Amino acid sequence: MHPTEKAIFTAVQQANKILVITHVGPDGDALGSLTAVGVALRQMGKQATLLCDDPVPERFSYLPLADQIQPPNEHRPTKYDLLIAVDCGDETRMGQSYASLPHTVPTIINIDHHVTNTYFGDIQHVVPEAVSATEILYDLFRHNGLTITTDLAMCLLTGVVTDTLGFRTVGVTAKTLRIASELMEAGADLPLITMQGLSIKPFSTAQLWQIGLNNMRLEDGLIWTKINNAQREAIGYHSTSTGGLVNFLGNVNRAAMSAVLLEMSDGTVRVGFRCNPPYSVSELALNLGGGGHPLASGCSLDGPLDKAEALVVAMAKETIRQQQTSFSQD
Repeated sequence: MHPTEKAIFTAVQQANKILVITHVGPDGDALGSLTAVGVALRQMGKQATLLCDDPVPERFSYLPLADQIQPPNEHRPTKYDLLIAVDCGDETRMGQSYASLPHTVPTIINIDHHVTNTYFGDIQHVVPEAVSATEILYDLFRHNGLTITTDLAMCLLTGVVTDTLGFRTVGVTAKTLRIASELMEAGADLPLITMQGLSIKPFSTAQLWQIGLNNMRLEDGLIWTKINNAQREAIGYHSTSTGGLVNFLGNVNRAAMSAVLLEMSDGTVRVGFRCNPPYSVSELALNLGGGGHPLASGCSLDGPLDKAEALVVAMAKETIRQQQTSFSQD
């Protein structure tokens, strides 16, 4: 067993009040990781509070413990002695769930796979080569003798399937497929997870795509679009993600990178970036105060939207130029 894995389980065994937090605007890997840790802790005889700033999207309601994920609460009186952060590249990604805690948590465990992880916390288990946070958790649970129940398998496979877009992304290995196979043998329902996690979309998401595609522009290898808050509110779209629009744009054959800017009700602008090899967007997102993976990253910027758009477009085009120069020299 890796020393870090042993340290994690020692910390869990010694803890009485445990808090588990995932990132704002949760995706399938975030929610799969959050619920997987909750299920695993129960198997170990521990109870935990599961927190996330944003509500669980309806399509992920099948996850065990999904109905027990709580929003942040500024009046949360409990003093926790252990915090486990899953799928968070830095402390700010935990949002108000972490920022509004009235008491300092003495021990923080950081379990993540983002290459831009800041290695925050007291115990860092960061594995950038893993395709999802749940892949890391799978190894962690197996190495410590936990039984992979059907509930646990559903949580873990949800993260693997959604973060790899159905085993289609760079980084998927034979190990990823072996893990998926073992999770299916344990009872995970792959067709259900694929349908709910990747295919099903609310009508408001289709309307958002309609607006985004109408505003789409392609220049100098960058394809991008922006959607303002009034447009978002008019169709009743409340998510902080674009429901896969940035992935769709990233597959346009003339584009090196894609970006989608989504204005929030408080005036901030959520930006998602995608690209295909050999390009990378992780450094671009990091320079804009965000982070993520080489092929999928994001950030949050101050408004107004037009100002954020000008900054993103200028920096993205410059990144494309620099990377193209680097490719030609190699």
